Amino acid sequence: MHTRFFVASAAFHPVFFILKEILCGMKRLNEKQDLQGSLESDQPPSTVEGKTRVITLENISKSFDGEMVLDDISLYINDKEFITFLGPSGCGKTTTLRIIGGFETPDSGDVFFDGKKINDLPPHKRQVNTVFQRYALFPHLNVYENIAFGLRIAKVKESEIKDRVSEMLKLVNLCGFEKRDVNLLSGGQQQRVAIARALINKPKVLLLDEPLAALDLKLRKDMQLELKNIQTKTGITFIYVTHDQEEALSMSDTVVVMANGKIQQIGTPTDIYNEPVNAFVADFIGESNILDGVMLEDYKVLFASQIFECLDKGFDKNEQVDVVVRPEDVDVVAPEKGMLTGVVSSVTFKGVHYEIIVDIGGFKWMIQTTDYVGPDETIGLYIEPDAIHIMKKSEFSNMFGDYSSFSEELDHLSDIEEDIEE
Repeated sequence: MHTRFFVASAAFHPVFFILKEILCGMKRLNEKQDLQGSLESDQPPSTVEGKTRVITLENISKSFDGEMVLDDISLYINDKEFITFLGPSGCGKTTTLRIIGGFETPDSGDVFFDGKKINDLPPHKRQVNTVFQRYALFPHLNVYENIAFGLRIAKVKESEIKDRVSEMLKLVNLCGFEKRDVNLLSGGQQQRVAIARALINKPKVLLLDEPLAALDLKLRKDMQLELKNIQTKTGITFIYVTHDQEEALSMSDTVVVMANGKIQQIGTPTDIYNEPVNAFVADFIGESNILDGVMLEDYKVLFASQIFECLDKGFDKNEQVDVVVRPEDVDVVAPEKGMLTGVVSSVTFKGVHYEIIVDIGGFKWMIQTTDYVGPDETIGLYIEPDAIHIMKKSEFSNMFGDYSSFSEELDHLSDIEEDIEE
């Protein structure tokens, strides 16, 4: 388990910030500031385990209209890292991004950049740029001039502008698009222009507030790979905000899962998926069957009225626990060969597999299998020890994991209001 946190959604309207962001970013090019006198330096360690920390948040809290949206969160972000804040609407992820960018001030706690406290440092003096969900490109300027805009404001020499715009066009695969009207570009192309415009300032950190949300599914998947490639090539720290689990898992070096204004877990995508710390993380990242269980002893757990071998240890004898079994980790077998037996309630074809809901003693399991079984058929389930993950009880226990009311439409209703609530 990773213990990188020492924990963080509100409104983030790019229309009001995009021009200021560009102008402020260019102002940095003309300022040779000595920040030593203006910044406090009671900083945390800047290098840990061979990695350089670029941003550290310590005990950050923030409220809006009396409602706590960030509750004493702490974490650090490494240089050259692709880190994603992941969680549902209202969890605090966008507010965290705004505090890092300088658009919000925490009620309490400290923000450090390269070991220096920057709580009172205005956005234009932070080595940070932002790509918003709505790209807010200048409609009267072509691709080249949109990208070059900030450099012109900073009165950079024309020869350098040409070189740097060409470099950015190559980076985002838009060579030959220099004279294109931005209004005639596809959503993916417009996004690339916005990224190039943000990167041309050479920020140390790039903040990305759900930049793929407006794209269709196929283009969104393509751009996930594109963003990761850009981050790798530039070596810039990317801090990404999303409520899409697939985006977070496919692009990130590190994922920060948030709920109720707190960080629930920090880890690699593999850690987050395979070793969730509580029922919220297990349910939010992919699908999970989450059952009440009793840890009888090391490597032995009771759930669904049966005793199973598992790989977990270190719990108290007879401790009440949450048991997680991923749908893809269950084998469908003949009833007489099953550890558990149930009746199929529904079957949905998903292309590469069938998603079936199975009633076992009144608890509805989700199973993903390539073998077809029909509704009302009795089947057996076989569960290997490494398919079982044990978690301690938490505030989220008994809130998730039973698919009695499962509906993909209901599952994604909150996505519709994401823009408003964030």
